[in-house]
Amino acid sequence: MQRDMELIRKILITIEDKYVDVALNSSEICIDGYDMKTIGYHCSILHDAGLLDYFKGQYGGNELLFFFVGRLTWDGHEFLDKIKNDTVWNRTTTTIKEKGVPFVLDAVKEIATAITTSMIQAAIKGM
Repeated sequence: MQRDMELIRKILITIEDKYVDVALNSSEICIDGYDMKTIGYHCSILHDAGLLDYFKGQYGGNELLFFFVGRLTWDGHEFLDKIKNDTVWNRTTTTIKEKGVPFVLDAVKEIATAITTSMIQAAIKGM
C-alpha cells in the first residue's frame, strides 16, 4: 500500500479533534473516501514515525478487523501544527508537485515551515 499524505493529514486532524484520554477505536476514525484497512495502515505507520504514541491492530484471518490508536505525540502535534492550516497545506503540496520534490515527511515539514515563516515575516512587515 502506498503512503497517502493527504490521508495522514486527515488522520492527525481527526485524532487531535477526538482524542480525550483513552484510545480511539477504528469506528471513531472514519474519513470519507477511505476504508478502515487503509486508515489503519496509515495509523500504524504514523505510530512507526513517532507521531502517534500507540497503535494496536486486531487481526483475524490475515486481515485487520479493527484497531486502536492513542494520542498524538509531541512530534505529532508539531507536525500537525505545521500542516493544519489549509493555506499552508495547499501551498506545501503545490510546491512539492511543481518542484518535483518527493512527498516525504521531512520535505513536507521543511516546506511547510518555510511557508509559515514567510507568512510570519509578511505579517510582521505589515504591522
